[in-house]
Amino acid sequence: MTAALQTALVLIALLLVKHLFADFLFQTQRMLSGRDEYVHVGRAQHAAIHGAFSFGVFVVLGAPLVFSLVICLAETVLHYHIDWAKGRHAARCQHSPTDAGYWRAFGFDQFLHQLTYVAMVWAWAFYTL
Repeated sequence: MTAALQTALVLIALLLVKHLFADFLFQTQRMLSGRDEYVHVGRAQHAAIHGAFSFGVFVVLGAPLVFSLVICLAETVLHYHIDWAKGRHAARCQHSPTDAGYWRAFGFDQFLHQLTYVAMVWAWAFYTL
């Protein structure tokens, strides 16, 4: 296995661990309320935590600082909008955790976040190798 492939796999693993903490363990009530509002301080804080933690992951693995900053700012903006779209959908549909629609939306939201990490690793490989 090449060093680049090993680093890519470690990068994906660290981004997934980061996701667990930022998306589930570090959520506050402010971040969870008002999910359907477009301008929302709590969602901005939540997305910023994602971007900051991802920045740490890229820097620890030796990615260039400018690249790390740009890719993580893009992730922050994308994460904000994915979560807003899910919140808006949930408000319109009035789904609760007992409804299948809630879990479909939750699963699609998580799928989009995971695709974001695949794109980030692809960008890392394209621009830094």
